[in-house]
Amino acid sequence: MSPSDAPARWQAVWAGRGWRARLLWPLSQVYGLLFALRKRRYLSGRLPVATMPVPVVVVGNVVVGGAGKTPTTLAVLEHLKSAGWHPGVVSRGHGRQGHAVLELHPGTAAVDGGDEPVLIRRKAGVPVFVGRRRADAARALLAAHPEVDVLVCDDGLQHLALGRDVSIAVFDDRALGNGWLLPAGLLREPWPPAADDPLAPQLVLCQGREGGPHGDIPIPPGTRAFFAARRLADHAVDGHGTRRDLRSFAGQTLVAVAGIARPEVFFQMLRERGLVLSQALALPDHADAGAFAALPRSPSATVLCTEKDAVKLLDVVGLRPASERPAVWAVPLELRIEPAFFEALDRRLAGCGHGARLSSPDGHETT
Repeated sequence: MSPSDAPARWQAVWAGRGWRARLLWPLSQVYGLLFALRKRRYLSGRLPVATMPVPVVVVGNVVVGGAGKTPTTLAVLEHLKSAGWHPGVVSRGHGRQGHAVLELHPGTAAVDGGDEPVLIRRKAGVPVFVGRRRADAARALLAAHPEVDVLVCDDGLQHLALGRDVSIAVFDDRALGNGWLLPAGLLREPWPPAADDPLAPQLVLCQGREGGPHGDIPIPPGTRAFFAARRLADHAVDGHGTRRDLRSFAGQTLVAVAGIARPEVFFQMLRERGLVLSQALALPDHADAGAFAALPRSPSATVLCTEKDAVKLLDVVGLRPASERPAVWAVPLELRIEPAFFEALDRRLAGCGHGARLSSPDGHETT
């Protein structure tokens, strides 16, 4: 199995309960036991939970990769800013070099900050700190930016060492897959959580392609579920911020590249817009710069990529001689979330007291 086709093959394994998944099922039971023991140690106080002096909103996936966590984080940040909050973001910075706490700036390279945090910093324009220990990153952020009055923890649903006031679980059209835990299935943790689980997410956001189905998942008692439609934007953006109508690429020879959990979804969305792809290069999620070596080395070539890939690809192409630089255009993903989701988030934050908690003391809202 090559690195490029490994994600698709794993997705196929996790979609059903075939012999490969059944073969891995015993390992998933071990994984589940270890997860439960770790969770119990945090809940019992044997492992410390860091609390912050401002509310903490955690956004994460219950399923492996590609469920729409980063677009959700960006949408939450935009809403918080419009509501008068001054948000900051903490993340581990998956795929970056080093583990020390680092503040990201608009020019921070993906290799130093991680592709997703770099994208969030550039698009949202809010303080972003990365660190292996998110609590350390949170403390550093608040010390450097005392104006920040709410923290958003990107990809932190299973990171129990940082207390949270609101947690948001994101699902996509894969729903629960075969319903089994890793490595036999998609699930990072058991779902649905028990009714008395204090760490159960308060909000669930089910995403699906525009005009397509949303994932059908069981919602635990007291948890509110909302829906969002995903679509490609009607434009693409180059490294200088220039916008170009996506329809203008029709009839051109195009190369598409995606280093995300499910690259084929991006390629199919481009084709549905009437674009013909002469090459579709699927890369592993969080692929490093070397993975882009297969891209054309001609200034007449046009490359379409995701925004997440652009934060790395533009740096790679920029190091080439001018005679070997293709035109690179990133196609944004738009997420249209129903307004009731943000209303529920506002109510949660309004009920937060001083300091973060593992879960809100006023219980879960009912649907």
